[in-house]
Amino acid sequence: MADNKHPDGVLYVLDRVSASEALAREQAQLPPVAFQEGDVRDLTRDDSALVFRIGEEWLALSTGVVNEVAGARAIHSLPHQRNRAILGVLNIRGGLRICVSLARLFQIDDGGAKPAAQHLLVAMHEGQTLVFPVDEVAGVHRYHDEALSATPTTLAHAATQYTRGLVDWRGRKVGLLDHDLLFYALNRSMT
Repeated sequence: MADNKHPDGVLYVLDRVSASEALAREQAQLPPVAFQEGDVRDLTRDDSALVFRIGEEWLALSTGVVNEVAGARAIHSLPHQRNRAILGVLNIRGGLRICVSLARLFQIDDGGAKPAAQHLLVAMHEGQTLVFPVDEVAGVHRYHDEALSATPTTLAHAATQYTRGLVDWRGRKVGLLDHDLLFYALNRSMT
């Protein structure tokens, strides 16, 4: 198998949440856990999401729609584009893809003048591929759908309308994006 890792250790082509050999060895060394009747949940219902950062905001997107994480590359602007979130088009594996700024769409403060996004999330849903620049990719997080907590209605953040709920990740709450709604809204704004 070809080595798909960048020198910084980030795996760029995602295999829909496959466990690495190191993780498998680590899990095999854990002591067995005793379950009592009623304690066992259906682990096949676990979901997974790719956790990433834009500015200071941590978000997650279902691994079912994430095709790959690519390195930064040139984005070519589109003439007469009225949607501020549409940055332009770029080449992903020989095809031109629309690049959308989630920072602009969600009105996330990106700290003013800073370097361009380090990574590009390539996502596909219902036949449409979109690319989202992000500052950092933390990795895949598994969660149980029942563990999603509701998004507080008191938040005035624009990302909340595109959020399915909050997942716990490393002691913080991360907004799990509703990819159906996100792609629907972006498709409508581009037509």
